Amino acid sequence: MEAKVARPGEGVRLTDLWDDPYPVYERLRREEPVAWVPAANRYLVTRHADIVTLERQPEIFSADEEKSLMKRVMGHSLLRKDGPSHRRERIACEPALRPATVKTHWMPEFRRIVDELIDGFIGEGEADLFDRFAAPCAALSLAGMLGLTNVDQKDLREWSQAMMDGTGNYADDPDIWRRSEAAAAGVDAALDEMIPYLQRNPDRSLVSCMLHAEDPLNREEIAANVKVIIGGGLNEPRDAIATAAFALLADPAQRAAVEADPALWRAVFEETVRWVSPIGMYPRQTTCEVELGGTLLPAGARIGVVLASGNRDESVFDRADAFDIHRAKKPHVAFGGGPHFCLGAWAARVQVGEVALPALFGRLKNLRLADEPPVRFGGWVFRGPLNLPCRWDA
Repeated sequence: MEAKVARPGEGVRLTDLWDDPYPVYERLRREEPVAWVPAANRYLVTRHADIVTLERQPEIFSADEEKSLMKRVMGHSLLRKDGPSHRRERIACEPALRPATVKTHWMPEFRRIVDELIDGFIGEGEADLFDRFAAPCAALSLAGMLGLTNVDQKDLREWSQAMMDGTGNYADDPDIWRRSEAAAAGVDAALDEMIPYLQRNPDRSLVSCMLHAEDPLNREEIAANVKVIIGGGLNEPRDAIATAAFALLADPAQRAAVEADPALWRAVFEETVRWVSPIGMYPRQTTCEVELGGTLLPAGARIGVVLASGNRDESVFDRADAFDIHRAKKPHVAFGGGPHFCLGAWAARVQVGEVALPALFGRLKNLRLADEPPVRFGGWVFRGPLNLPCRWDA
């Protein structure tokens, strides 16, 4: 009897993806760019071109996935909706995140938060800047933008990580479910306190915008959207700050170029989210039988759109595994695409590239990586540094 030949995706383990997914993605792009991966219980789409194609066809590649882990953890948010229902909720959120609002209203808040955080540790000469700067900077900024001024930034960080772990709990770990459910309950309690206040006192926050939209969102819709925003809206800027800082501290030549030309901070941000995409994968589901990347997908097929792989696609990006702020400009997919293009993209660009990173490198003299412990990265659904031990001249 002829032995069955294993398909490329069949040997993929979630632990390998968590440790370092990029060698796996490189192999899948080459051998089977739309591959069934039993460990993830879905087809992984790993090529840039296929990701762009599916995002342009939301009527075929639906965000409204059945038995979605995100729905289980957070409720039915706009990220898991299509068409008019998605558009309605997106319109309700947009006023808080428009470029003009970010520049005139939120950017001064970002600067205040960043300066206060740096003031708190600048005299120490050393710190884990992931824990002392990147994470609280993202959490405090997000709390303000959401309107959850009643939430401690440490609680927001804990809730975000627990819920994000839940949305990536493909191993069905019961402890992860317990933590994610407790986090969702914490968000609900905070909203129950703030919604009546924001009903009476409208402001520019996201919750206020959802409450006072022309077609206001109800309590269930607001809760689901706040939970999903706490996930991506905290993890993405946090990990982008830490990844960018690590990349520049590990490359003196590129750091010197940026410090000589502050206009390059924008390129630092874009290259950072291409190089290590904070949101590495999100789900879609086919509404009909369709061919993608040489694979015939049945109706109802569960898909993982692997942004992290598309952003390392060697057919689009030269030396794709290298961090290079001088590379030729090519369209990365770190913020997704189509109707679901990330609502917070402009806020992240300003918060990270125009405020947090320039202040960090400008105020901490002779900033450098500590000799020990080494910087560690982890994750594949969401990926970023787990620590960032640094020293500077106090």
